[in-house]
Amino acid sequence: MALAANYIRKSADVVGVARNGRATASIIFLHGLGDTGHGWSSLIDEIRPPFMQFNCPTANTMPVTLNLGFQMPSWFDIRSLEFGGTEDEAGIKSAASSVHGMINNEIKAGIPADRIILGGFSQGGALALYSALTFPEKLAGVIGLSSWLPLHSSFPAAKVCPDSLPVLLCHGDSDPIVNHKFGQLSHSILKTFLKSTQLKTYRGLAHQSSPQEISDVKDFIDQCVPHP
Repeated sequence: MALAANYIRKSADVVGVARNGRATASIIFLHGLGDTGHGWSSLIDEIRPPFMQFNCPTANTMPVTLNLGFQMPSWFDIRSLEFGGTEDEAGIKSAASSVHGMINNEIKAGIPADRIILGGFSQGGALALYSALTFPEKLAGVIGLSSWLPLHSSFPAAKVCPDSLPVLLCHGDSDPIVNHKFGQLSHSILKTFLKSTQLKTYRGLAHQSSPQEISDVKDFIDQCVPHP
């Protein structure tokens, strides 16, 4: 499938270089529906190691079926909030191709694939999971916050990543938007074909992050991308 460059507006990327001036690792973090890269950039900047650069791109604005066709930043169309409901397969695959292009740009710039973290919140987390699983090289890890595994019925056949890809799923058990069961079901599926998948549940947390969740994300990054 052709690269859908329009899904990512390069002019809206929030990019941060390594604090010590020499990047040996990278994190690409994808925002949720209706947000922008700026919404997560400050937080990612706070928890990244000094040798890690970051990129928080903004999705293109498009109509979203779930929101009555209103236009907003979105990686792909969302048609249902039911696990197994109708999905925008073409849009998901096109957006994943764009993310693969971003990963390849990091590799071309000298960052090894196994020192690149891919993550995201909600819809961004869903895209991060799908993109990591369909990328042929092993990434350092993938993070899905309050998210789900899109096109889940296509796995494990669609998987091209190594079985050793580390995955961290984080989900509040009081999430009214992306139900906690989505995280649980995604975790159950991922465990059948990946060796290192964990789900952390946060009691009383809605569709948002928390200090404990962010602390767990930081620990995961530090564990997956050690100091050079």
